[in-house]
Amino acid sequence: MTAAPRPVVLRRAGAADATPAADVWLRSFSTALPTVVRAHPDDAVRAYFRDVVVPSHETWVAESAGDGRVVGVMVLDGDELSQLYLDPDWRGRGVGDRFVALAKERGPRGLTLWTFQVNGPARRFYERHGFVAAEYTDGSGNEEREPDVRYVWRP
Repeated sequence: MTAAPRPVVLRRAGAADATPAADVWLRSFSTALPTVVRAHPDDAVRAYFRDVVVPSHETWVAESAGDGRVVGVMVLDGDELSQLYLDPDWRGRGVGDRFVALAKERGPRGLTLWTFQVNGPARRFYERHGFVAAEYTDGSGNEEREPDVRYVWRP
């Protein structure tokens, strides 16, 4: 018998969430993008979440209601969905779907986002949610120098 899924609460991130959110980002990036060379070491990613992301952007976390652990992070920057990362153990449980629904509520006139071309699962996920590929690049405009794709969602 499979255990019932643990409920998840989506809420705005506070200062105390910066490190757990960064750690979700780090675990997710390493698992989903093993061939992409990260531009910054772990401590720099944590400092960026602490000093820039959480205080300066609309940052949301998914918190496991059972133990209060941060299992996902979404960052909105105006009409850009700039970050959406889930703890690898929490993929496929509907948390990403809930984040995208929230992003669309917060950006009802439309959203854009970037993802790496090699990230097939993310591309399929966004396409399922109505995002359309609008631009492909060679990666020269991102820190990782990895070819990417810009997606657009319009209501």
